[in-house]
Amino acid sequence: MSIETAGIGAIVVILIMSFVTLATRLGGVFVMSFVPISYRVKQFIGAMSGSVLVALVAPMALEGDQGARLALLTTLVVMLVVKKPLVAISAGILAAALVRYLIG
Repeated sequence: MSIETAGIGAIVVILIMSFVTLATRLGGVFVMSFVPISYRVKQFIGAMSGSVLVALVAPMALEGDQGARLALLTTLVVMLVVKKPLVAISAGILAAALVRYLIG
């Protein structure tokens, strides 16, 4: 199946993606309404968020360019010092932008 992405096709793709995202989120809430939230379930949910973060960051650290690696390092250092996620993420974005601008 192929959808033309020019004109109305782009809007159709956005609507389909929106529906799938909404269905996934609502489906997760629906399924979890049947699961009793025990101590083990809380531990699992807590560990799952960390594993998703590692799954997103690890490829960038291994295969990213210098800007990506410096952004990760900057974000880590600023987060350890300031302990504010928004400031740390902003510093990482700024570091990546500067490296990519200066190196070309």
